[in-house]
Amino acid sequence: MTDENNQSKGYGFVHFETQDAADNAIQKVNGMSLADKKVHVSRLMSSNQQVDVDGARQLTNIFINNFGDQLDEEKLREILSKHGKVLSCKIEYDESGHSKGFAFCSFENPKEAEEAVQNLNGYSIGDKQLWVGRFQTKSEQLSEITRKKDLQRQERMNKYQNVNLYNLYISNLDDTIDDERLKKEFSKFGTITSAKVMAENGRSRGFGFVSFSTTDEAAKAITEMNGSFVGSKPLYVA
Repeated sequence: MTDENNQSKGYGFVHFETQDAADNAIQKVNGMSLADKKVHVSRLMSSNQQVDVDGARQLTNIFINNFGDQLDEEKLREILSKHGKVLSCKIEYDESGHSKGFAFCSFENPKEAEEAVQNLNGYSIGDKQLWVGRFQTKSEQLSEITRKKDLQRQERMNKYQNVNLYNLYISNLDDTIDDERLKKEFSKFGTITSAKVMAENGRSRGFGFVSFSTTDEAAKAITEMNGSFVGSKPLYVA
């Protein structure tokens, strides 16, 4: 996979026809050195599964909110330490030295942090209930969003690669798009055998058809073009 500057993100996807072939590739290639780097190979999880796994792995920092001025750092540490080793705990204060009612804390390992989130979210402190959840830095958030999008894109590719698919239906076409423009927009994904905008009395009916020479080309076109804007409208491609 590459970023918007066409630079490698350091990972990619390979689609096999059978599960046995995929398992064999994992067994032989996982751990192999490639260009001075050790390759990690595993089965593709769904986007939700992958985010859950990565979240559990990175979860050491937590955010605690809604305790008002009823806790200081010593008391907060005491509560958290029942669930593991607390490395740091910082309550935020305003300019007057009053607690803002929230804090950022860090545990030694993800398992302890997850236990604290599960047990303390909703925990009562006086007349208040704590809100406790995972704290993500901005870079973690962006990384997770990007990874999820890439996985969802690959899932769509896998779905369409399992279908005998050559011909695409494109709707919601802008009135200015003719056969030539339609072919031009989709030709970057492969060899087009035909491209036709349906018309009546010389006016576009807002939909058309594109045929590719291979199913892989068609699948990639669906993945990249469905929902993209051509002219003033987002396309529906299937």
